[in-house]
Amino acid sequence: MVSWIVSRLVVIVFGTLYPAYYSYKAVKSKDVKEYVKWMMYWIIFALFTAVEVFTDMFLCWIPFYYELKIAFVVWLLSPYTKGSSVLYRKLVHPTLSSKEKDIDEYICQAKDKSYDTLVHFGRKGLNVAASAAVMAATKSQGVLSDRLRSFSMQDLSSYQSDPVNTGPGPTQPAAAPQRTRSMMRSKSESCNKASS
Repeated sequence: MVSWIVSRLVVIVFGTLYPAYYSYKAVKSKDVKEYVKWMMYWIIFALFTAVEVFTDMFLCWIPFYYELKIAFVVWLLSPYTKGSSVLYRKLVHPTLSSKEKDIDEYICQAKDKSYDTLVHFGRKGLNVAASAAVMAATKSQGVLSDRLRSFSMQDLSSYQSDPVNTGPGPTQPAAAPQRTRSMMRSKSESCNKASS
């Protein structure tokens, strides 16, 4: 566990931050030699990072694995060993030079296919979203009209079921608030049932 933490710190500080600062200085000074040196380093470091993902999963059980990673990063950076330059010139450059046309063609095909795939799935996604919106609007319209229709039917039925008072004045005003209260109760009960 300790060796993992130390190796992560070394890779972050000496493998990333230190070279990033010196790459900045190379760009600022416009020194082509330094610029090329750091470009070779970053290419090798990118490959190291890609390989590291898999080796960390499958080879971490090897004794001194993390210590070997630390030594590798130091070897890449060392001005005495020039590890990144050696790996780039002996391994990466010849391999990329021989496969460059194939890689470029593959990248172009992947761009075209990814664009076509993105457009295809984008259209499908928009169609699904549009149909879902229309469906939701249609359903909510139906639910709303059913709810309004049920309120009006209940109002009519409760109004018709109330006895009509034909007597003189004082009993009629008392019947109107009672009818209003019963209509309000039936509406609130319908709302509670519909929302449940």
